[in-house]
Amino acid sequence: MLYVATVHYRSPRWIDIQARYLREHLSVDFQTWTSLEGIDPSYGSRFERVLEQRGAHAGKLNHLALEICHVADDDDLIMFLDGDAFPIADPMPIVSEALERAPLVAVRRAENLREPQPHPCFCVTTVRTWRSLPGDWSLGCTWRTAAGRVISDVGGNLRRALELSGTPWVPLLRSNGAQVHPVFFAIYADVLYHHGAGFRDAYVTRTDRDRLVKQVAREGTAAGLVRRARDRLLGRSWNQDANERIRRRSEEIFAAIERGEEQWLKSMQGPPAVPGAAGGEAQQRVSLGG
Repeated sequence: MLYVATVHYRSPRWIDIQARYLREHLSVDFQTWTSLEGIDPSYGSRFERVLEQRGAHAGKLNHLALEICHVADDDDLIMFLDGDAFPIADPMPIVSEALERAPLVAVRRAENLREPQPHPCFCVTTVRTWRSLPGDWSLGCTWRTAAGRVISDVGGNLRRALELSGTPWVPLLRSNGAQVHPVFFAIYADVLYHHGAGFRDAYVTRTDRDRLVKQVAREGTAAGLVRRARDRLLGRSWNQDANERIRRRSEEIFAAIERGEEQWLKSMQGPPAVPGAAGGEAQQRVSLGG
């Protein structure tokens, strides 16, 4: 049995879309377990199990996994899936092949300043593995970004648990380009779409800011000028303008998906966004990591 653990928050807009794509593309028996904080309880009819939850996203995922592990067998699979993510092709062949090589397969957002950790927009592992690690989506464990900043994010503690236990994992890389946005509106391994920021209003990412800082640095020579220009670009007015542009594009894409238009997916496709993804293992958008 495959248990799909997904969290929806305050808005039901992705529920029916996700359910439709899961039915169309999952080739195995599955149950969908969820959290619907701030959403009309009538939407619970779309799921096999709805848990009452409060708190942060990572904690909700951990709780879903805890409840699933209480009823599931060791060899059953847990698929973690963001509420605004869904398969666009059957992911199970890639998942099955990956799980023959390592006990966990997940998206790695290398396009977002080369994030090193598994990301819960899509992750599959066995109940046995999640119990034994133990699995934990919390942030806490830190790493240094490509821009030199020390950060933590969701999946940080899971990455550390994999490292400490010597457990390898198979990352799935982005397989469409950055022509729409460098982080959002992503396709991974040609089987999963992740809209990004589907349940919040902030659309400006660390990658957006880093890209603009580098652009300013290329255009100026005096360190003081670069710093002033950087501060101006990253100020509130720039954030608001950029956020509004991305929000409008997000709504256009969502509307096309909701209407069931066939062309929306083609508009998302393009060359890989990750440097070096044109050859080697990354050509298949799958690589062994850990």
